[in-house]
Amino acid sequence: MGIKTALPAAELGFYSLVLSGALAYAGRGLLEASQDGAHRKAFRESVRPGWEYIGRKMDVADFEWVMWFTSFRNVIIFALSGHVLFAKLCTMVAPQLRSWMYAVYGALAVLGTMGPWYLLLLLGHCVSLYLASLLGQPWLCLGLSLASLASFKLDPLISWQSGLVTGTFDLQEVLFHGGSGFTVLRCASFVLESCAHPDRHYSLADLLKYNFYLPFFFFGPIMTFDRFHAQMSQVEPVRREGELWRIQAQAGLSVVAIMAVDIFFHFFYILTIPSDLKFANRLPDSALAGLAYSNLVYDWVKAAVLFGVVNTVARLDHLDPPQAPKCITALYVFAETHFDRGINDWLCKYVYDHIGGEHSEVIPELGATVATFAITTLWLGPCDIVYLWSFLNCFGLNFELWAQKLAEWGPLAQIEASLSEQMSRRVRALFGAMNFWAIIMYNLVSLNSLEFTELVARRLLLTGFPQTTLAVLFVTYCGVQLVKERERTLALEDEQMQDKEKPE
Repeated sequence: MGIKTALPAAELGFYSLVLSGALAYAGRGLLEASQDGAHRKAFRESVRPGWEYIGRKMDVADFEWVMWFTSFRNVIIFALSGHVLFAKLCTMVAPQLRSWMYAVYGALAVLGTMGPWYLLLLLGHCVSLYLASLLGQPWLCLGLSLASLASFKLDPLISWQSGLVTGTFDLQEVLFHGGSGFTVLRCASFVLESCAHPDRHYSLADLLKYNFYLPFFFFGPIMTFDRFHAQMSQVEPVRREGELWRIQAQAGLSVVAIMAVDIFFHFFYILTIPSDLKFANRLPDSALAGLAYSNLVYDWVKAAVLFGVVNTVARLDHLDPPQAPKCITALYVFAETHFDRGINDWLCKYVYDHIGGEHSEVIPELGATVATFAITTLWLGPCDIVYLWSFLNCFGLNFELWAQKLAEWGPLAQIEASLSEQMSRRVRALFGAMNFWAIIMYNLVSLNSLEFTELVARRLLLTGFPQTTLAVLFVTYCGVQLVKERERTLALEDEQMQDKEKPE
């Protein structure tokens, strides 16, 4: 109730003012803390010289980000540039063979990067799962796929397989795990689609063309096989009007995001500060809350940059890949919380939706979420922190359904029915604000550390109660209302577009 209800413009303006002021105040506290801690002993390993001409050091605590833009930068540019040029040539000369050409180029790139044993290892997994698909038993195929994935996540099999890949390449371990894990998920999608559509007679060649498409190979995203095959099978793909402009805009946004993160890391040490708990504990409550929020926003930006670059190349190849995840700022429900839309689509199609159905019943939803997070745990690599992260997010997803069922219960439904639509929206936004911080806390466990999460929870909920708790909750409530307003506006625009498209 009240989901499409507008609030007064003055009220929304007040929310905007409160949110802007709170973010500026928290940012000022983080900036001062970064300046004060720049020369601490604990910061020496992760705060390195940056812009020397203005005396700014840079936060380099995230090895992935540093890896992408130092040791891996030239490899990415070289490999993807070669793919783009090769793809353009194939599209001009033999568009009907483009899927074969992409696969050959991808396999050669993997061979040149990781060596022949790695390529043979992945081919072995592909062939094994393809043979399993010939049996036409989906549960058997899923089980074998998970066993194959476990062989890359659990000892002793992971040690044995990684030992087959010899060499001293700096990024060998990162690329080994990335390419192996995504290969298994792609093979699983292929075999499950083969079982679901036995009349289509997919071949081993189709699997290899799907798996060795280079832009997706090492870091994703995952496109389910049915989508990839349908789009790649177009003999003469045609771009929609304005598509090239949108691709250029996406590429430009990725560059701007990279520059923005680089600037941000020279002034805010949001990844290094949490590693020094004594220093973090001295931060004001507002700065600590902003630090926790910034960690999740940064992780979203990192995913958006990675998938933005890859998706730009894929769209040049006439594909429609999974988009970047929804920004954490716009999230206040667990059902939309994911940092990889491709893996989320994979899990929803083959596990979550298959077991949970309409996601409206408590018991099927519980079974679906447990199964989904069990596979997610295997994908991430089983360990204590992953177990805790999976449990917390599984609980959050189910708790939302329990709360929804409780809200539909007779007495509570009558109470809400007695409220105006605007007041109903305000009440729901209050619960959304609490949910927003549950999402931050539950994901901060894996994105940072359990100790830092405990510190934030203790300061915001215990020692800071009630002033800090209520202040943070109110600021978050203002943000949720602004997000709801944007959602309402977009929904109205969609309805207007649909009305225009209807025949008279």
